[in-house]
Amino acid sequence: MSNIGLIIEERSRDIGDFLVGRLIPFRKKRMIGPFIFIDHMGPTDLGPKKYMDVDQHPHIGLSTLTFILEGELMHEDSLGTRQLIQPGSVNWMVAGKGVSHTERTPEHLRNGNTFTAHGYQIWVALPKDMEDIEPEFHHIPATDLPSWKDGTTQFKLVAGEGYGRKSPVPVHSPLFMVEIKTEETYELNTMDNLKGEIGICIVDGGIEACGQSVEKGNILVSKVADTCKTILKPNTHLLLFGGEPFPEKRHIHWNFVSHDAQKIETAKQAWEDKTFPMMKNDKSYVPLPGS
Repeated sequence: MSNIGLIIEERSRDIGDFLVGRLIPFRKKRMIGPFIFIDHMGPTDLGPKKYMDVDQHPHIGLSTLTFILEGELMHEDSLGTRQLIQPGSVNWMVAGKGVSHTERTPEHLRNGNTFTAHGYQIWVALPKDMEDIEPEFHHIPATDLPSWKDGTTQFKLVAGEGYGRKSPVPVHSPLFMVEIKTEETYELNTMDNLKGEIGICIVDGGIEACGQSVEKGNILVSKVADTCKTILKPNTHLLLFGGEPFPEKRHIHWNFVSHDAQKIETAKQAWEDKTFPMMKNDKSYVPLPGS
C-alpha cells in the first residue's frame, strides 16, 4: 500500500464580495499534471446585495475551465464571446498569447431573489510550444460530456481522456477531469483508468484512503500509479484532476502563466499600459496587483 503524497486543505481567498477556496497552487505542490490553479467558488447564497462580478482581467499561457455546480455565470471576453454557463456544462477559454474576460451573475438572476452559487474555476497550463497560440473560446453543453454509471455510482468525463472515453473539450496535452457522485460505498479504481498525477478533490462527503479518513474541503495528491485503495463513502461527490506533468516548470504571477518569466513581465507591462487585448463593450479594469 502506497502513501498519499499530500493532502491540501482549502485556504480561503476573497475576490471582491465572493469568498473562494484556493486548492492549488500550494507551496508544496505548484501543479497537478498541467493543472496550475483550482479555486472552489462557494457554495454561497447570492442575492440583491451580493453578486459575483469579476471585472475585466487578462490571461496568457493557459486555458481556463469553468465548471458550475449550482447557479449561472455570464462569460464575456475580448474575442467578442458572450456565453451563459449553467450547471454541468464547460466554458473552455484558451488564453494563448493574450485574452481579457469578465465573469458575472447574469441579469436574469438579479431579480431580487436569493440563489446558491457553487462551482470551480480552473486553469490548465499550455504546453511550452503552444503558449503563444491564438485565443479561442469553446462552450460544451452538459449533454455532450461522456456520462456513465458503475452500479449506482455516476461518472462524468469533464475534460481529457479516462476510463476508455474522451471528452469533447479541446485540450492541448494529456489530462483528465472526472466528476464522480456516489449513492452507496464505492471502491475507486484509478490505476487502470487514468494516467499521470492525480488530485482527488472532495466536494462533498468523504473517502477512506491509505488508512485515513478525509472529508470535504480537501484535495489528495499523488501519482496515479501510487494511489492506494480508495473507498468512497455514500453520498460523496468528487472531482478528479490530473494528467502528465510538463518537463519544464511554470512561472505564475497573478493571471499570467508561462515557462518564460520574461513573457509574464511583458504581459504585466502591456496590461498596465492598456495595450493588452481588451474587451470592446466593457470598460471595467482590474489593476495589476501592487501597481
